[in-house]
Amino acid sequence: MSDGVLTGLLFGSMLLVVFSGLPISFALGGLATVFILVLWGPDRLLLSVMNTYGAMTNYLLVAVPLFVFMSSILEKTGIAEDFFDAIQNWVGGLRGGLAIGTVLMSVVLAAMVGISAASTAILGLIALPAMLKRNYNKEIALGCIQAGGALGVLIPPSVLMIIIGLFGEISVGQLFIGGIFPGLVLGVLFVLYIATRCRLQPHLGPSVPPDERANWKQKFISLRVVMFPLILILIVMGTIFAGIATVTEAAGMGAMGSILIAILTRRLTWQNFKEACYGTLRISGMIMWIVFGAAVFTAIYHGIGTPAIIEDILTGVPGGNWVPIIVMVFILIILGCFLDPGAITMITIPIFIPIVVSLGFEPLWFGIVFVIIMEMGYLTPPFGMNLFVMKGVAPPGITMGDIYRSIIPFVLLQMAGLAVIMLFPQLALWLPGLMIK
Repeated sequence: MSDGVLTGLLFGSMLLVVFSGLPISFALGGLATVFILVLWGPDRLLLSVMNTYGAMTNYLLVAVPLFVFMSSILEKTGIAEDFFDAIQNWVGGLRGGLAIGTVLMSVVLAAMVGISAASTAILGLIALPAMLKRNYNKEIALGCIQAGGALGVLIPPSVLMIIIGLFGEISVGQLFIGGIFPGLVLGVLFVLYIATRCRLQPHLGPSVPPDERANWKQKFISLRVVMFPLILILIVMGTIFAGIATVTEAAGMGAMGSILIAILTRRLTWQNFKEACYGTLRISGMIMWIVFGAAVFTAIYHGIGTPAIIEDILTGVPGGNWVPIIVMVFILIILGCFLDPGAITMITIPIFIPIVVSLGFEPLWFGIVFVIIMEMGYLTPPFGMNLFVMKGVAPPGITMGDIYRSIIPFVLLQMAGLAVIMLFPQLALWLPGLMIK
């Protein structure tokens, strides 16, 4: 049987198993094990063990539970609610101010949490009731929360970027710093859309009544509660940018810093600490199992020559170097509708990055483009994760139809942001180029 037929059979079987509902980690690892047994016999199962052990001993993966723990502590101690209140004190008087504040909050939350679903859940519980109470249009309210929550994978620290760096052999520190400007670009696009639409149609996002707005004293007092988390974020990112700490070391500082903030704000309780630890264990365990399953899957598709086959196909497409890139982008957008971004990363990044390099493009730039597409995947039906998270935290009157309709303009804005980053790569490359190595 030819390598091309084996490749088609492998990926066809993978999609079939994933759509059957089997967890992605066992789908990848189990399917790869079956193929290894059938093609090469039980003696070659040692290859799976070696790949899994290599992933288990990778120092970079230590950053995953540390960043997850940092976000869990900041979430459990109620700091996210303080941020929302502070931002609303400043922008609530604008038309669409609550929605604009939600996007601004999502940018800050992304820098604290780094996991899209967690950001969406927090925003849905805090911001959605406030907007619905003010008679905001449901689609504006739902859309800004889901789109803002998706920024969690683009604005550092991002767990997805750690996985991309691991499987694509790209500097995670540079990915972190490279995601800052693109994340801000998308945030600005969301804010401009909300502000413009609410300016033209004031009933979609009414401003907070004058008698309920914060005065200047209250505005400045509200900033005190958000000072410590902002300092922590600047320290974590600043040490990476300045070359003082590796990503893993910065993650350790972030985890310790979050505990200190909880102590200084008198919000650290045994219950909060225990829940943060349990949450970290659950999320980290899920991520690690996916990594191990993908490591085994990587062994089989490298063994049958899949990367070389796909590279020959893509580089053989006529029309210049940009055509294979556009084809890859299109493939990723389609996969984003059906698969988990983590699984897509581990399956495609090891194949696509060598092709990107052979075409003369910067792998760091493609890594940022990849993250933006995965961000879109959190919103695109039928299996966009944020859609179901939103349904889980929304009031009973919110239907899946409302949720689907709400993301349409924001997905279009994400596509516009993707086009901007593709046409102007320096938006993603300039800041990493200034890093001290």
